[in-house]
Amino acid sequence: MKNIKFLIIGVLFGIILSKTEVVSWYRIYEMFKFQSFHMYGVIGSAVVIGIVIMQLFKKEVIKDYLGNKVVVKDKEKGFVKTLVGGTIFGLGWALSGACPGPMYVLAGHGAIAILVVLFGAVIGAFFYGLLSKKLPN
Repeated sequence: MKNIKFLIIGVLFGIILSKTEVVSWYRIYEMFKFQSFHMYGVIGSAVVIGIVIMQLFKKEVIKDYLGNKVVVKDKEKGFVKTLVGGTIFGLGWALSGACPGPMYVLAGHGAIAILVVLFGAVIGAFFYGLLSKKLPN
């Protein structure tokens, strides 16, 4: 019961994704064909909000849910790693029509086909967990 707040936040996040049409395959298709600004606006807003929140974490204005300082480690810069990872992520997004977060929202909407994508994501995460110590990350 103590983690109910996280469930509530997740449900609210799912409702927001649904209402803003971020889970719509047609909106994603429009984005990849450069026909609409909708998704770019949503993603751009998320990036700006993420930058602001990270700066607040670094300045210790925001703490974790237990009141502890959040330590933000600077990662090494890896252009090739970022390019390869981003390409794989983008191809998966384009082919499936779904980013990882909205997959659960689509399943909740009754999009049965997304269960195949969700299964593939779980299998991919499983294999990443097995191989992560051997990968250059």
